[in-house]
Amino acid sequence: MTRNSGMATPVVFLHGAFCGGWAFDGFREPFEAAGFETHAPNLPHHERGADLEQLAQCGLRDYAHAITHYIRGLRAPPILVGHSLGGLVSQLVATHAPVAALALLAPSAPWGVPPTTLDEHSNHFGLTLLGDYWRRPVPPDYRVARATTLDRLSREDARHAFARFVPESGRAIREAVQWWLDHSMAGQAPVYRISAPVLGLAGGKDRVNPASTVRRVVARFPEGQAHFHEFPDMSHWLVGEPEAPDVAQLVLQWLDARGVGAKPAPRKRKALSLFGWRDNAGA
Repeated sequence: MTRNSGMATPVVFLHGAFCGGWAFDGFREPFEAAGFETHAPNLPHHERGADLEQLAQCGLRDYAHAITHYIRGLRAPPILVGHSLGGLVSQLVATHAPVAALALLAPSAPWGVPPTTLDEHSNHFGLTLLGDYWRRPVPPDYRVARATTLDRLSREDARHAFARFVPESGRAIREAVQWWLDHSMAGQAPVYRISAPVLGLAGGKDRVNPASTVRRVVARFPEGQAHFHEFPDMSHWLVGEPEAPDVAQLVLQWLDARGVGAKPAPRKRKALSLFGWRDNAGA
């Protein structure tokens, strides 16, 4: 799950619901080419053959705790790149641990950010038809995935991606999607506890986390801290649609503009010469 070690700045990619770190297999390549050290861990119990009873007991706080523990083992505060549910987990992690930057790709909204579209309300109603889904793992549904997430992929690519989907915690889904029913406010991510620069990206055709709602997520932050960009022809699968390389390049450009490079700038040290002390570039 780790590539390009050395002294490169870490980038941690956090996947969405029903997925795993594999979702970033292609998306992470431009970051590695730019010199970043990349990581794409699975959220707890998102691997094949996972204990589904353990998964069912997991909520957003468990996901955030696991990733917070993971990034504290890295050489430096990382850049977090989170897609969908992983975008919400990224915000939760950033309230507990220092991070260099947040890139939120079609992120799920934190507690308190209301839906903005009829599609979102329809998704919420669909969940109510599943009964007490928050008490159990929820299996992936190809029909739903094909209609809302993998809708811009070819049939072959969609089936290939869906074959790698895994069950998701119903508890985590409820805490993220129907947050108003969660009195523990597990999805709460206070902006005053996040100091890193934030980039929010959305697809103009996204029916899961639409651009209008992602704008609301970004607008929570103080002016100048967060930025928003919409890809009008993209849907929800920003990490794997044909324009995914453009998404990666925009993130890289945004990081570069904020001085968040692949490697830290060399520190200057003083050197004694015949003309006194002078600055030398060095490690």
